[in-house]
Amino acid sequence: MLLYPAIDIRGGRCVRLTQGRDDAVTRYHDDPVEPARRFAAAGAEWIHVVDLDGAFEGAPRNLATLRQIAALGPKVQFGGGLRDLATVEAALEAGASRVIVGTRAASDREFLAAVAKAHGPRLAVGIDAKDGLVAVRGWKDVTSVRATDLAKAAADLGVGAVIFTDIATDGMLSGPNWASLEGMLDACPARVIASGGVAGRDDIVRLAKLARVRRHLDGAIVGKALYEGRAEVGDLLRAARDAA
Repeated sequence: MLLYPAIDIRGGRCVRLTQGRDDAVTRYHDDPVEPARRFAAAGAEWIHVVDLDGAFEGAPRNLATLRQIAALGPKVQFGGGLRDLATVEAALEAGASRVIVGTRAASDREFLAAVAKAHGPRLAVGIDAKDGLVAVRGWKDVTSVRATDLAKAAADLGVGAVIFTDIATDGMLSGPNWASLEGMLDACPARVIASGGVAGRDDIVRLAKLARVRRHLDGAIVGKALYEGRAEVGDLLRAARDAA
């Protein structure tokens, strides 16, 4: 199971939001490249980067930072504001190994099909759910689309992965929503990356053990636990390996 340490960028800084709320921002680093260097030095194979400016404003704003992070060595999974083919390809050109589409993918299946056809293996669909329904535009709007239905559609189109975030647990350090994650694994045959609520080593061990049984559980995104000093990347990587 892969570990994806997370870097969220807002106003050029590394921040974390609580439950996706733009009015609940905690700043951790003025330079987002600083934690990326630490993650790379600790042995992270991937880094998960979200351009929150792009997510809220509709187009990516931090491609220069993406280039800097990608130059450190780990693969970068990048999303936030990728709502047309041109911005998807700009992110890939800037160094992303995998790009994430979310908001437009939820409402425009033709767009999702076109991006999947062009970049399927390098494409992830970010599915952010509140009470089982897809939330979009930086989690400000909740749609009538069921998260599991979008995941099935994305898998049918051949996307490389689905990133499933349970908004209720994100940033809460309360552990993942295990029931909703199991439901997503039941519904989606594509690789699933779990996001939201990971509080530390015990959660990673439980996820790694789950991945032994549910082979398409690809990995887990970890954010706030790293910044709050509850976990370190090196220890989580060891825990995931030992439990696999």
